[in-house]
Parts: sequence; structure tokens; C-alpha cells
Amino acid sequence: MSSSAPAKVPAPQQPGAGPTYGALDRFFRISERGSTLPREVRGGLATFFAMAYIIVLNPIILGSAKDMYGHQLDNGQLVTATALTAALTTLLMGVIGNVPIALAAGLGVNSVVALQLAPRMSWPDAMGMVVLAGFVVMLLVATGLRERVMNAVPYGLRKAISIGIGLFIMLIGLVDAGFVSRIPDAAQTTVPLQLGGDGHLDGWPVLVFVLGVLLTLALIVRKVSGAILISIVAMTALAVVINAVAKVPSWGLTTPKWPGNPVASPDFGLIGQVSLFGGFGKVGMLTGVLFVFTVLLSCFFDAMGTIMGVSDEAKLTDGEGQMPGINRVLFVDGLAVAAGGASSSSATTAFVESTAGVGEGARTGLANVVTGGLFAVALFLTPVATMVPSQAATPALVAVGFLIMAGSVKEIDWADYTIAVPAFVTMLMMPFTYSITNGIGMGFITFVVLRLAAGRGREVPGAMYVVSAVFAFYYLMPALGLT
Repeated sequence: MSSSAPAKVPAPQQPGAGPTYGALDRFFRISERGSTLPREVRGGLATFFAMAYIIVLNPIILGSAKDMYGHQLDNGQLVTATALTAALTTLLMGVIGNVPIALAAGLGVNSVVALQLAPRMSWPDAMGMVVLAGFVVMLLVATGLRERVMNAVPYGLRKAISIGIGLFIMLIGLVDAGFVSRIPDAAQTTVPLQLGGDGHLDGWPVLVFVLGVLLTLALIVRKVSGAILISIVAMTALAVVINAVAKVPSWGLTTPKWPGNPVASPDFGLIGQVSLFGGFGKVGMLTGVLFVFTVLLSCFFDAMGTIMGVSDEAKLTDGEGQMPGINRVLFVDGLAVAAGGASSSSATTAFVESTAGVGEGARTGLANVVTGGLFAVALFLTPVATMVPSQAATPALVAVGFLIMAGSVKEIDWADYTIAVPAFVTMLMMPFTYSITNGIGMGFITFVVLRLAAGRGREVPGAMYVVSAVFAFYYLMPALGLT
């Protein structure tokens, strides 16, 4: 080799970007988005542990209901269906959409399926309507209508949706941990929530949650990498020790105890048990269409709010709040709705708990590959996957909820009441009605009404008029006798 040959100088790296990882880096654009492989892995782990409860909770909700023939779904089969669908759809979102937005059975939709659809038809009929709703969502994506609706949302309302989601997931964390609870109707009070189970904090599980929140926030203040995941692991270990020593009566859905047999064979008996149009023969065409519309509306706007909120928090949007490549994300989301029905696990949708992974630094679909892979492993290791108690995982939701709000409140034009008031309604109605969809619907309607009242109706995009009218009809359905 000639000594006079010039030495090769490495290409300069983008400021703030982490090390490169060859083909993996190029495919997921890890360095381009200012992330690193460890951050993506940590983010995927954090998201999984924050939403692993769905493997337990979804079977409880669906398995406790009966169809019109008195049939109930098998719990073991529901666990398999829930984990399998979450694994496949989360992986698809990561590979096709390249965003850190995990998917699983939607809590609001599964209640609709269990309490409204199933009692009036068979389970295959009910799941068939979920599949049809997914097909409609994909059709709306293919025609560009869903993207136009999302792009028509004013910037201030986009930020309000993010804040509302922050408040919502914080409340979810507080409720799931038992830090606050619903006051029973028998109490004859207008106050809906109370501290702890009886007006004060009591018990080891709540202590684990409080310590988890303090640890998570302390690590975030100290700018410790992996703060959320460290807290989840540490609090799970503490919960296991406490449960073994103190013999805690109840941790809620998940007991932090190492299982005697950590391996369980999956049961795929519910996969494909679907009747696409059988439900229409049971309830009639009009009621059947309204059932599909109800599922569609919940899936459409729950996912829209979550995708907007998570993508904004992950800094995946441009200066106007738009996310490049949004159609791929929306298509996978529609496909996930249909897949959830096909597996009998109810509609699958984007999970707001993905913000736990974003809080760990996840910025690409690689985090989804980790999360989806863990859901696949959970098919065989369900007892291990579900040993993390909610009291150990939900501190992440409280911390991330704060981080979302802190970064978005200042972006709203509070001097313009036609934006400020709808933003206020949006962000408060999400936690107060325990629904992302309700927050978006009421915020949209308020925005349109106030812009018209101010003589600024021409500034309202046409899609906002259409969507607000759909929401108004949706809210009036009970009064019209259409439910």
C-alpha cells in the first residue's frame, strides 16, 4: 500500500444523532430521527410493560359477557387471541408505518362489543361487525378521506388533543393503580372519585405505586437514561418481595408472583370464528349499520387522537403538525381493526400507552418490533408477561402524562377564544368522560359553533363541518331512538 494515499475521513455525523447500525439504521432511520438502538429497545420494553395488562383485562371484559344464545368466550383462547393480534399488528405498524405506536385490543371498543353487540347476536356475528368496521376504515384511508379529516384539524386543537391524552393517561394510571377510585352509587354523592378505595390511601399496592411515581420522576429530573423502564423493573421486584413477605390480599388483575409454570401453550380456537353479515339477520339492516357505525366512530377517532398525540410527542410531525407518511400508519390501523375482529379479540387500535416508550426515547418502528416481539413471546409465557402489577407499570403513565402536557400547553393560542375554548373542552372531556373519542367530538363541535358565532365560518375546513355533524348525530342517536 502506498504511503502517499490520502487517508479516508469519516463522514460527519448529524448533530444529536446516535451511532449508525448499518441496514437496520437505514431501514428504520434511527440516526436520522436522533435516536439510538438502546433507546429503541428500552422504548419497546417500556411500552410493552405499560400495556401488557391488556392480555389479562381484555379476556376479562369479553369473557364475562354472553351472546344472545348464552355462550361465553373461553378465557384461555381470548388470552391467545389478544396477544397474537397485538403482536402481529404492532409489528406491522413498526415495519410499514415506522412509528413507535403499539396496537392492541381497544378498551372502549371491547365494551361496546361485549355489552351492545354480543347480547343481540352470536359472538361470530358481533366480531363480523368489527371486521366490517375495519374494512370501512381502510376504505376511508384509500380514498384519502381519513387523512383529510386529520389534516383539517387546526393546530391548536391538535395540541389540545395531545394535552387531553396526557390528562387521560394520567387518570388511567391513577385509577388502575388504585390511587383514586370510583365512589359507589350507593354513596349517594355527586363526587365521582375519591382518594384510594375509601377516601384515604391504604395497602402495599398503593405504596408501590407512589414509590414508583416518585422514583420515575426523580430519575427523569436526573435525566437518567431508561428512567421509566428502570422504575417498572424496580417496582416489580419490590412488589414480588412485598407479596411474598406480607401476603397481600389483592393486587387487582395481576399478582406479582413468579409463576410455578411460566410456560403455557397458546390456544388458537377463536381465530377465524367470524360471520361477516350474520348480525344483520339478527338485528335488521338499520340497527346493524348503526352498530358498525358505533364501532367505526370509536376506532376512527380514538386512533386518530392517539396517533396525533404520540407522533407529536415523538417529534415525528412537521412545523404544521402534519406527520409524513401518515397514510401508511392509518392503513395499518384500519387493518388492525379488522384483524381484531377476525381473531375474536375485538377491534385492535393504537394504544396511548405507547407514550411510555416515547418517553424512553423511542422514535422509530424498531421499538414496535421489540414490543410486538414481546407480545409474541407472551403467547407462550403469558404467566411471566402478566406478573408485572399495574402498580409497577402505571407510574410511567403519570410521568409521561405530565411530560406531554408540559410540552403542549404553551403552543395553544389562548387569546383566540374560538380555539382556546374548544381546546379547553377537548382536553377536559377526555379524562372526565374517560374517552378520547368524546373529547375530540365535543371539541370539534364547540370549535365549529364558536367560529360560526364569531362570523368566521369560512375559516372552518369543510371536513370539520362534516365530522362535527357526524358527531352531533352520534350524540343524538339515543334521543332519536336509534340505539
